Amino acid sequence: MQPSALDRARELWAALTRVPGVFPGRGEVRVAVSPGSGLCPPGWAGVVVLDGGVLCTVPSPELEGTMLAHLRAGTDLAQVPAQEVLGPATLAYLDTTDFLPAHEAAGGTEVSGLPPGHADVLALLASVPEHEAQESGLDEVESTVYVVRDGPEVVAAAGYRTWLETAAHVCVLTAPGRRGRGLARAVASAAVADALAKGLLPQWRARFAPSRRVAGALGFREYGTQISLRLGR
Repeated sequence: MQPSALDRARELWAALTRVPGVFPGRGEVRVAVSPGSGLCPPGWAGVVVLDGGVLCTVPSPELEGTMLAHLRAGTDLAQVPAQEVLGPATLAYLDTTDFLPAHEAAGGTEVSGLPPGHADVLALLASVPEHEAQESGLDEVESTVYVVRDGPEVVAAAGYRTWLETAAHVCVLTAPGRRGRGLARAVASAAVADALAKGLLPQWRARFAPSRRVAGALGFREYGTQISLRLGR
């Protein structure tokens, strides 16, 4: 029997800790010391919650007890004293049977493909504020970049980068002034279809409601959250 999207996500994040162990079950908490953890930037504490199970990595043993105490107490991690916080962001996944493809963009606009790093995709990234470009992750995609054009200009794009040859981390960006027209859904749908055809697990990480709505329209299910904290020692 094919593992569910949730089971595959648990296996993915457990592997990203880069230390032996499994993802905790619902109501359970696990904190691991892992300076090389993929749950967060180097030197940070990373926390992933999936279906009520909590997995955390810390860069040094000195922080292990602190994070365990916060997690067991149910502390709002966004309020934990930290030098810097990334997130929280929702984590959503889908199985092939969940997928609700968008067959075309608004007005029948065609979706086409470009290689990653194409100049027209870079121009789209340059047209938005830096924080939006970084949030999209579009500059890091490894897959074909699926785009919608208005004349020669790329106004929406999506692709993915592969995590541990298991997940396809979907990245999407729409030009300001072109949002709310179904373009993000159209290009993301093409990227998700590509990932599923390759046997990958589509992953959607989002902090903002519009992005979460696009994911929901494609059939993604929100299973948990991710947050990273740069803690003082």
